[in-house]
Amino acid sequence: MLDKTFDPKTAEPRLYEAWETSGAFAPIDDPAAEPFSIVIPPPNVTGSLHIGHALNNTLQDVLIRFERMRGKAALWLPGTDHAGIATQMVVERQLAETGNRSRRDMGRDEFVAKVWEWKAESGGTIVNQLRRLGASCDWSRERFTLDEGLSAAVRKVFVTLHKEKLIYRDKRLVNWDPHFQTAISDLEVEQREVDGHYWHFAYPLEDGSGEIVVATTRPETMLGDTAVAVHPDDERYKALVGKAVRLPIVNRPIPIIADEYPDPEKGSGAVKITPAHDFNDFAVGKRHNLPMINVFDDFARINDNAPPEYRGLDRFAARKKVVEAFEALGLLREIEKTCHTVPHGDRSGVVVEPYLTDQWYVAADVLAKPAIKAVEEGETVFVPKNWEKTYFEWMRNIQPWCVSRQLWWGHRIPAWYGPDGEAFVEETEAEALRKAEEHYGRPTELKQDEDVLDTWFSSGLWPFSTMGWPEKTSDLARFYPTHTLITGFDIIFFWVARMMMQGIHFTGEVPFKRVFINALVRDATGAKMSKSKGNVMDPLELVDDYGADALRFTLTAMSGQARDIKLSRQRIEGYRNFGTKLWNATRFCQMNGCARAEGFDPASVKLTLNRWIVSETTRTAQAVTAALADCGFGEGTEQLYRFIWNQFCDWYVELAKPLLTGADEAAKAETQATAAWVLDVILTLLHPVMPFITEELWAQTQDLGAKRAHGGFLMTARWPDLSSSLIDPAADAEIGLVIEAISEGRSVRSGLNVPLSAKPPLLVLEASDAQRATLAANAAQIAQLLRVSEVQPLDAAPPGSIPFVVAGATFALPVAAFIDLAAERARLAKEVGSLTGEIAKISGKLGNADFVARAPEEVVEENRERLSEAQTAKSKLEEALARLTAVA
Repeated sequence: MLDKTFDPKTAEPRLYEAWETSGAFAPIDDPAAEPFSIVIPPPNVTGSLHIGHALNNTLQDVLIRFERMRGKAALWLPGTDHAGIATQMVVERQLAETGNRSRRDMGRDEFVAKVWEWKAESGGTIVNQLRRLGASCDWSRERFTLDEGLSAAVRKVFVTLHKEKLIYRDKRLVNWDPHFQTAISDLEVEQREVDGHYWHFAYPLEDGSGEIVVATTRPETMLGDTAVAVHPDDERYKALVGKAVRLPIVNRPIPIIADEYPDPEKGSGAVKITPAHDFNDFAVGKRHNLPMINVFDDFARINDNAPPEYRGLDRFAARKKVVEAFEALGLLREIEKTCHTVPHGDRSGVVVEPYLTDQWYVAADVLAKPAIKAVEEGETVFVPKNWEKTYFEWMRNIQPWCVSRQLWWGHRIPAWYGPDGEAFVEETEAEALRKAEEHYGRPTELKQDEDVLDTWFSSGLWPFSTMGWPEKTSDLARFYPTHTLITGFDIIFFWVARMMMQGIHFTGEVPFKRVFINALVRDATGAKMSKSKGNVMDPLELVDDYGADALRFTLTAMSGQARDIKLSRQRIEGYRNFGTKLWNATRFCQMNGCARAEGFDPASVKLTLNRWIVSETTRTAQAVTAALADCGFGEGTEQLYRFIWNQFCDWYVELAKPLLTGADEAAKAETQATAAWVLDVILTLLHPVMPFITEELWAQTQDLGAKRAHGGFLMTARWPDLSSSLIDPAADAEIGLVIEAISEGRSVRSGLNVPLSAKPPLLVLEASDAQRATLAANAAQIAQLLRVSEVQPLDAAPPGSIPFVVAGATFALPVAAFIDLAAERARLAKEVGSLTGEIAKISGKLGNADFVARAPEEVVEENRERLSEAQTAKSKLEEALARLTAVA
């Protein structure tokens, strides 16, 4: 017999260990089985599970469990990313905390060995946290972006692209993190609003005829100015184009140029151009062939390209000194306060500088063309489809991809330099030395490039490198291309696009057939979660409090089609109660002898109630199957919730009680077998979303009656494939009438505050012969569930009766003896008036364009929800009031 309650704390680890130990997570060996593969978006090896991970991995697990149960060779391949800058930062911080030598004191080899030591001891915490969530990955295939197989793939890709002239070295601007002294990607740049200033500087004309005023938020960069630009249509400056100004402090002449970049309506209409320290200025400099003078070193200190008195100063100290110098020269025209966005390193927290350096670049525009075509022609589809627009916008405007990083932890660039700077790009040092000997005519010592590759370079190979590429492995042949990628919108460009470009280029096929973009999880008010706001929800804490199943069902149910998820503990608690409801219903069935009968055929049931639940079960199975196959996670869980809570637990179980306890043995046996069959289908359909409680119920009810059709784990049972022939419209109509009569009767009682103790008769005034027969056959159940004395046919209702119509049949509840009609009318009218006022007030707010524009998004959404709730409540009260008025 089932325990009274399900205990997730003891059941979840026990069940997960049993699954993993059995090898059930691995794809089946059947060569005839259709392959279905997913590769996990590899979390950082330094990471721990956050709510976004919980959503993303839950949806992946729902899909892989669903396809596994459908008999496919389902592979969910897990792994972690070495996360160059994040991991290096963790280890450097540990070294600082323990007072040991710094990274530079240790040297590269010793430091990298220390990082590997940290990885062995502490890395991969998130992998075990995914297990707690129930992730059914094939852990025997777990990969790491720095393991030898993947490293070999990275080297081959780099060398091949270089030989194809699609990787090259160039001097360009990058996002430079002065703390880590490395280039970082746009994804690692965090834009922060800060209070600052616009300093308006006067640059004297070279011929002494006047001055031109420019404004800047970064005065220190003026030391590297190489032009002043004005718009070609700006009448104020047309006569000055081609002339020069003398750059103050530096005392060198720089030209005044015409370019469409300056905005004549902004400030003076003239802008200083510093090509080595601003991305827009870099583009202007390229167009006009301007010198590019870098005035910073790797630590963002002023270098030797500036006047001697500035050299070695930190950039912010130099800023102060530049402003003081302009003031002393009489060239500071204005200081204007401003609030502006300033880029910061998301891990270092320091201001990021646009910085001119030599880096390795991929010709991304060339690789992007077939990746764009693949989506245009439907080889890869985005769900929801609107995300294709984002993909196309990025890909069609793609810039060269900087793939080098000035770090020590990562894939070291396979390039070696000779004494004259000649580069030899090969997969091994031995091959580079051989090429160097051919080039120089003698054995020559080489020095390997100090840089490592951008983490996105190696993770861009993930779908095929994890399958064993460049070797022609059986996994690569069987599981590549993968089927579905589930990921967030924020890395469509950084990861999805790179996988598309590299996958097509090196395998000739798209890396995945479908990309599902999951939602963003926000707090209950709709605000983005952040540590600074204190509204972050820890998924592991939620699992501790409510169980993994409740969290999983909540996230899946609310995922929808990439809508934002407003997560609250109340929601999770509600879905935990849903699990409890199913547990109690199963326990009830078990106590009433509901055991699966050997050879049970759902098409053979005769009782209307049982034909109805078979019909509902079939519809639900078909709807859930179609939804999950199309990544309709929210729709699938909505169908499950409605069916399990309402149709099965609330209606079927209640309506079946008289049959299960009655004297008709044939009816009892049929109902017991039907209930057991429905429960089997329920557990199977619900398993992908709530794997733990369903597996426990499956295991705990194995001893009931005959052996189930599929022994062993529920997770390896076959998915229900129910024929539409099981749908019975006649039974649906009959039981539908019973349910609607009870529901509408309850609504009348509730709306008029009829006491629960009151038991008026339910009067059947007008109904067809078939309806009367149905009502008579189910009179006992109706009386019990509606709390009426009887179901009584009558030609006319007595005074004080409240009529209602269901499916064309007219009913009435005589309630005048149990309530004060006049007092109820007054109460309802007052409540309607109160809600009318509230609706008017909220509507006024939402109709105010200024309020909608200025109020936080979550406040506007909260008002919309309150308006909807008030309108629904008012409608119900008005309906009840109308009934009372009609009676009067």
